[in-house]
Amino acid sequence: MTSLSHSEKEAIMNDMKSFDEPMPAVGIFWYAPEEHDFFGVYKNELTPKMIEEAAEQGLPFINYPKLHRQIWKEEYFRAVAAHKPTKFTGDYTQIPRGRVAWNIDKFIVFVGQWAQDKEEELTELINKYFALPFFEFRYDEHWDLGHGWSGDL
Repeated sequence: MTSLSHSEKEAIMNDMKSFDEPMPAVGIFWYAPEEHDFFGVYKNELTPKMIEEAAEQGLPFINYPKLHRQIWKEEYFRAVAAHKPTKFTGDYTQIPRGRVAWNIDKFIVFVGQWAQDKEEELTELINKYFALPFFEFRYDEHWDLGHGWSGDL
């Protein structure tokens, strides 16, 4: 694993501070293909302090702290209690989803094979919702439809 020099970290942090727009964020999302949009976007802005603290602790990733299945359950029960319709029904792994994380010196967007023919559209949505200056897609079976940590809701 490559480690950034102090000056490289400082340059990244200064670049982030200079944004007039929202700070880049890490988080999770679901993709609604019929609407060509994300829903269930949960995120935390990534601050220079977070990057510095992670580097000091030797942490390779900065992630949003909750899992998709946790958010899915919370949203489902919130809607049921409020007697409102919701997209958060059924199996959360059957809806295209992804995660945005920071890894040492870059943003990574974890997605399944469902995203391969949608990279251009997803890039626009990721920029819109997460304000990322740069990132790379990483395809993994975990993010494929029907895959997840468990089969239970």
